[in-house]
Amino acid sequence: MRNAVILSVALVIILFLTPAHRRAERGRGWHYDFEDVREGSLPAGWQVEATRRRGPLATWQVVRDNAAPSGKHVLALTRTNHTSGSTFNLCWSPYIDFDDGEISVMLRADAGEEDQGGGVIWRARNKDNYYIARYNPLEDNFRIYYVKNGDRRMLASARLHLPAHRWIRMRIVVDGNCFTGYLDDIKYLEVRDNTFPRPGGVGVWVKADGKTSFDELVVTTR
Repeated sequence: MRNAVILSVALVIILFLTPAHRRAERGRGWHYDFEDVREGSLPAGWQVEATRRRGPLATWQVVRDNAAPSGKHVLALTRTNHTSGSTFNLCWSPYIDFDDGEISVMLRADAGEEDQGGGVIWRARNKDNYYIARYNPLEDNFRIYYVKNGDRRMLASARLHLPAHRWIRMRIVVDGNCFTGYLDDIKYLEVRDNTFPRPGGVGVWVKADGKTSFDELVVTTR
């Protein structure tokens, strides 16, 4: 009897901790529109961390947004809680086991004096090791980097102008060591790199004092 009770409790815990993306699974991938996530919280299985952390972690939460591309909820960095210009603010899920395929997301640069915009991370091992693609409307550029042991190295860069405060779609196509970057369905970047060849987690990224909203995160695997 005691073993049966322990087993029942364990099953409840597993079900409670199962990431919400399993309920939103579409084919071989994950789809997040954040509509089933309570305002003020995060999707199950997601966590907030920071690379080169200086001070408190930023506040990430699902908030109501009547201008959201999908429904009324978005995932947003609403408060940075620190003044570090070198900190990379992360909200990601290690449960999305991504290797090859596509990642797309709608993002909107809401605010930031030192930095704006943001992007997606993939093949993330932890808060200090991952690939990142980000758009910065203050700098008018779109770039792909890797972050290894907390140090960032640029792999590709493109100059362009897309204004802040409006929704844009970022799409990253990953095929082995080849990464291709699109904004609003226009190809801007293509690069090869072998730093992180194994599958890893996926999430979103904002630097320094930037405040950014994200919606319609779709991860498709091959």
